Amino acid sequence: MQAELVHETVRRVWGYDRLLPLQAEAIAAILDGRDSVVVLPTGGGKSLCYQAPAAHLRRLAVVVSPLIALMKDQVDGLREAGVPAAFLNSSQAPAERAQVLRGLGAGHYQLLYVAPERLVMEGFAERLARATPAFIAVDEAHCISQWGHDFRPEYRQLAVLREAFPGVAVHAYTATATPKVRDDIIAELKLRDPLVLVGAFDRPNLVYRVGPRTDRLAQVLAAIARHRGQAGIVYCIRRAEVDELTAALTRRGLKALRYHAGLSDDERRANQDAFVNERADIVVATVAFGMGIDRSDVRYVIHAGMPKSLEHYQQEAGRAGRDGLAAECLLLHSGADYGLWKSVLGDPPPPGALQKLGEMYAFCQDAVCRHRALVTYFGQPYPAPSCGACDVCLGETVSGGDTAETAAKILGGAAELRGRFGAAHVADVLCGAATGRIAQLGHDRLAAYGSLRGEKKAQVRVWIDQLMAQGHLARSDDEYPTLLVTSSGHAVLRGESAAAPLTTTSGGVAA
Repeated sequence: MQAELVHETVRRVWGYDRLLPLQAEAIAAILDGRDSVVVLPTGGGKSLCYQAPAAHLRRLAVVVSPLIALMKDQVDGLREAGVPAAFLNSSQAPAERAQVLRGLGAGHYQLLYVAPERLVMEGFAERLARATPAFIAVDEAHCISQWGHDFRPEYRQLAVLREAFPGVAVHAYTATATPKVRDDIIAELKLRDPLVLVGAFDRPNLVYRVGPRTDRLAQVLAAIARHRGQAGIVYCIRRAEVDELTAALTRRGLKALRYHAGLSDDERRANQDAFVNERADIVVATVAFGMGIDRSDVRYVIHAGMPKSLEHYQQEAGRAGRDGLAAECLLLHSGADYGLWKSVLGDPPPPGALQKLGEMYAFCQDAVCRHRALVTYFGQPYPAPSCGACDVCLGETVSGGDTAETAAKILGGAAELRGRFGAAHVADVLCGAATGRIAQLGHDRLAAYGSLRGEKKAQVRVWIDQLMAQGHLARSDDEYPTLLVTSSGHAVLRGESAAAPLTTTSGGVAA
């Protein structure tokens, strides 16, 4: 009976005639007062899981969120729908915060969004307890896990929730969490016998294409041309790349807007609103863009650089095709992306960060079904022999010829150079490039010189990346990394083992 009343609230407030998979079960856990962990991939509707019960019960729900912009967007949307809501975070003026606290004391709100650091401030939990919250929702709960892709130390302090609110159910929500991260969330939040709900990670309407970045602008333009007049998001790693690519697209007559943390709040807000309200169809952005973006008709997501984890990739690519219709996800990568992320992660990097970067790198290099690789990474089976919706299963990834001989030539060249030079120089030697540096060093007299003459340097770099992903080559940890042959690479050279087939790509990845 209560579930039917919640459904009526959903119809009345949000206009949805039906719930998405697992939303009913997640809502029921709140109504039953049972702790829960809810993992719903991007587009799965996790926000409604806690918003609908709060609106139905007409009691206070506290939502912990790390994202200031997302808080404001959600509160604005709730208010427009007639649901009393507010937020508290560091972006507010003291007078505005005081007004919200007065409203909290007067019982004016059904949802209050708070930043994690606000929740653990001295005296705030006691103040919140006096408002008798019905339940607590922890959004982006993967941030509490050091094994998650976006670990935030302040989230670890949320363990005090159980002590401060012993009789209040706590519910954790995230779009991406491996089994290990889910276990960490349960332990860190001290959840009691939680209901664990994990949505299907596969998005069969998405066509995944992954390939080497040979000409960023040409490849991006080719992908946009396949979806002319349709909405899309282009992700770059660095702000400067966002600015350059936005300007290049604009010069070619495309209405492209930019979005990154270096812009003013006004420009970010204006560009986001223009995209959400369909006044613009292309946004070029860093990963700062996308959280809570409610536009379901995005027909393509292009990564012009490799993300730093499969969790980030799944979340960002998942912003395509949320209406259930076909959409394309194109990932363009280079070995340089790995080095860039490694420098960004710092020394020492966060726990598990390099492992996640390596898993992302391997995903880019391995010629296996993309749907299967993503789904199995998140701990779910993928029984279908072929997805029919990725570059590998569509036959767009092809063998590079006699790959055993090619692998041997690359490994032999790297070995002959004794780990003293980077991948670019190794590729130049293998291709027989007539550079001044090669002549000066006498490398045109090496046995490896010109052994892959006739191959494009970009293709040789791709094969080097693939051999690194296979573990036969590695980068040194120096400021200027050099290319090293590993023990497994030497085993291949001795004929004791074989390298996996090397591949090249065609079709949707090419310019």
